[in-house]
Amino acid sequence: MCGLAGIMTRDGTPPDPALLQRLQHALAHRGPDGHGVLVRGDTALIHLRLSIVDLLTGGQPLFTPGGVALVANGEIYNDPALRAEMAADTPFVTRSDCEPAAFLAERLGAAFAGKLRGMYAIAVHDPARRRLLLARDPFGIKPLYYVSTRDVFAFASEPQALIAAGLAPRAVDPLRRAELLQLKFTTGRQTAFPGICRVLPGETLEIERGQIISYRTRAALPEGGPVRIGHGAAMKQLDAVLLDSVTAHLRSDVPYGLFLSGGIDSSALLALMRRATGQRIHALTVGWEGGGEQDESREAERLAKLMGADCHRLEMNDGHFWSLAPRIAACIDDPTADAAVLPGWLLGQAARADGLKVTLCGEGADELFGGYARYRKQMPPLSWFARKPRSSGLFGDPTAWAGWRDGIETAEAQDQGSRSPMQRVQAIDCGEWLPNDLLVKLDRTLMAHGVEGRTPFLDPVVADFAFRLPDDMKGGLRFGKILLRDWLAKAFPKAGAYAKKKGFKPPVGKWMAERGDVLANLVVPHPGLADVLPEPAIRAAFAGAADKPQPAWSLLYYALWHSHHILGLPADGDIGHTLRAAARAG
Repeated sequence: MCGLAGIMTRDGTPPDPALLQRLQHALAHRGPDGHGVLVRGDTALIHLRLSIVDLLTGGQPLFTPGGVALVANGEIYNDPALRAEMAADTPFVTRSDCEPAAFLAERLGAAFAGKLRGMYAIAVHDPARRRLLLARDPFGIKPLYYVSTRDVFAFASEPQALIAAGLAPRAVDPLRRAELLQLKFTTGRQTAFPGICRVLPGETLEIERGQIISYRTRAALPEGGPVRIGHGAAMKQLDAVLLDSVTAHLRSDVPYGLFLSGGIDSSALLALMRRATGQRIHALTVGWEGGGEQDESREAERLAKLMGADCHRLEMNDGHFWSLAPRIAACIDDPTADAAVLPGWLLGQAARADGLKVTLCGEGADELFGGYARYRKQMPPLSWFARKPRSSGLFGDPTAWAGWRDGIETAEAQDQGSRSPMQRVQAIDCGEWLPNDLLVKLDRTLMAHGVEGRTPFLDPVVADFAFRLPDDMKGGLRFGKILLRDWLAKAFPKAGAYAKKKGFKPPVGKWMAERGDVLANLVVPHPGLADVLPEPAIRAAFAGAADKPQPAWSLLYYALWHSHHILGLPADGDIGHTLRAAARAG
């Protein structure tokens, strides 16, 4: 888990050293354990290292004898199998899990990523072909962004690095702003920053003379509709694929732990980790001051004790919210108005303090196994009355925000063959919501502290099985994730497999409502919201925060995000200090 960046010039001249220094400095938090820079002809590669595997010889760039150079952010879980397959004719010189990918790129060119099982963002320079390859894993677990200017093609693990280097302006795309406020995230290739694009999940770009010459895509999900399978056979197969994935995701040369929410997904991981290792697991959980219905941390502590795990419980309160929200919004440069970024940041901080560099996380289980109500609503009889998912935004449909749903509509219009209605909604979530909301949140909140988050549910072995399960093994009238719940009930009987889904939601509505008038007075004059919503609408959002927290949080988060990433203000004060400074700057 690292940071990477690079430049290829259009005219063949060496990249500007000052640009490279600014890129490296902006990504330093992603790689506290070392760095490497390669400048070769018209191309430069930068790597910031967080050492996880092969601590002694795994520094990057990695090279083949033929001169191919690779920098990577991620983990390749099938590294042992690739090494065994390639051993006869491949002169490996390190134990880095990314080294086989360099040889595959040399031999297969842009098709190399099809052989990889893992989470990754990879850049490869091939001097013989005079080409640059950029590849991202099929689920988009690891981020990668690029910008193409008149003079250079540049890429980085975070958009803020491209802005800090002077390769993109501090500006916001109005359409993406509307999309963010309506949906909580932005879709597709174009980010909220004009000119900065995402390498899409599963995509490999081929670049020559500073221009993209080809796109290749590797799908995260299998083709076809649900496949009928008996319950007993499905339970047996699920057990095998989950254990296989968790075992692969535990490969590490540094201490690891688990984020344990107390819900279905992390409870399953706890049981699997204990089974795979036979060791005492280090778990972390977070609760809210005063507890409440959404606080599952005490349940997490109970489950950890039953499984013989050590559990470090954090408690978040309104003081954390008021003081840390600006800093957290600043680290989420690709914006997502998901309030779970708040406890996620605290968990990353605690993991680092506890000496953990790796944590397993439950992201992806809902999307693959059918955990959301919007999936169940695609099945009769609920489908007879249900509206299309995300058909209305948080703020209605303001005329000035025309087109805010274009990205979702593009995803809906894609031919999905013989997939069931439930699968179609799952596929849209896996292609948009997952990489552009949940996984951005996971990456930035952990990498701000130099911690790697691993997601065993987001694995091709798991996806190939789970996505084609019969719909009725995913959702019913009362529950989602039916097969996963059945498995947990058998594997960990005391885990409450059939408890109601609560989600990982801090009580931001309560915290905002306690200072509703103060927050409204701070947000209304913010220069980033001057032409977005009328003042009465903003005040109404904060007045209703106790019952409907998301509109108020989206506005507050956007104001904090805009203050740092567009206005360029430091995020070293609390909410009041930050927003008052923004009003003065505007």
